[in-house]
Amino acid sequence: MRSFVNIIATPKGGTHLAGFDQALLKVLRKQVEANARRLKAGSDKLDKDDALAGLTAVVTVRLAEPQFEGQTKEVLGTAAVRQIVSKVVETELSAVLTSTKRPFKAQAATLLEKVVAEMKSRISARMHKETQRRKTALESSSLPAKLADCRSSDPERTELFIVEGDSALGTAKLARSSDHQALLPIRGKILNVQKASVTDMLGNAECAAIIQVIGAGSGRTFDLESARYGKVIIMTDADVDGAHIRTLLLTLFFRYMRPLVEAGRVYAAVPPLHRIEVVNPGSKANEVVYTYSEAEMRRTMSSLAKRGKKTKPLQRYKGLGEMDADQLAETTMDPGHRTLRKVTLSDIESATGVFELLMGGEVGPRKDFIIDSAGALDRERIDA
Repeated sequence: MRSFVNIIATPKGGTHLAGFDQALLKVLRKQVEANARRLKAGSDKLDKDDALAGLTAVVTVRLAEPQFEGQTKEVLGTAAVRQIVSKVVETELSAVLTSTKRPFKAQAATLLEKVVAEMKSRISARMHKETQRRKTALESSSLPAKLADCRSSDPERTELFIVEGDSALGTAKLARSSDHQALLPIRGKILNVQKASVTDMLGNAECAAIIQVIGAGSGRTFDLESARYGKVIIMTDADVDGAHIRTLLLTLFFRYMRPLVEAGRVYAAVPPLHRIEVVNPGSKANEVVYTYSEAEMRRTMSSLAKRGKKTKPLQRYKGLGEMDADQLAETTMDPGHRTLRKVTLSDIESATGVFELLMGGEVGPRKDFIIDSAGALDRERIDA
């Protein structure tokens, strides 16, 4: 920013620059509040640094008998100038930002998105300093009480399982290898961070706990090298609610811990849907077969029937909590037998569009998507 009075430079500013700053912040705050829903600004307020970040401006005034402060006359001291400049800037800038002309409208939208992004980054950085955890023994006591941590601190080996509910946690504690597998239970469905402000996200107990436990911060300040675990595995029930919880968690990772996803360190566990116990003749132990879909179960049952194999009544898992510890370990947690799906970002733009469509604040496009896709839905897949 450069300022002048009667063509004389005032490198240290003065009342004319103060009036400019005051009007700029006032107008931008008013416009952000008016468009808070579209901008996902929440209840947070812009401050001066958000408005001035990246700004280039020349403020020049002409007035009779200006009063300067100090011998070098580098600071304008005429008090009345502040209000005059503030009024002019407020009127003219408001006219541009509220104009209905297409070029002005597009520029105004871009400008408001930019200052809101600066505000969110500032808040995220501040909150990150308050919630960031490091992997030291002294700080381990500050981690959430519900975290069942592992003994190892080597990110090359450690795994964090985010588990749906306390019932699954009890079974998972018995099924895990406590040397390198940590467990963090979450209660129900976390906040949809796609349409929530940064402050709301960090104020949500479940989101804050996940960020704190991973220990690498969030947003622009996320530091992949500080992550306490080499793998983060989302372990939810194999039903519609489990899929929804997994989607909400992936939205959190995508928006605020994206480097973790880009590095291929986020996974989804694949628990089985059915347990088929094949009865073997004589003293030979029965054989157990797990299937992961209705179609696979039907094929397996049909194949066993053709081979003349008898089976015990089919066991259908409604949730992870219904499994015994050895079953959960064998199918979902033991690296030697489990199946994991790695979450990848092959197309950032496409992924961003899908997250905004499914999880964003605009209801209309999501409704259209559901209606248009209804014909392609296989009704047999609905678990009712």
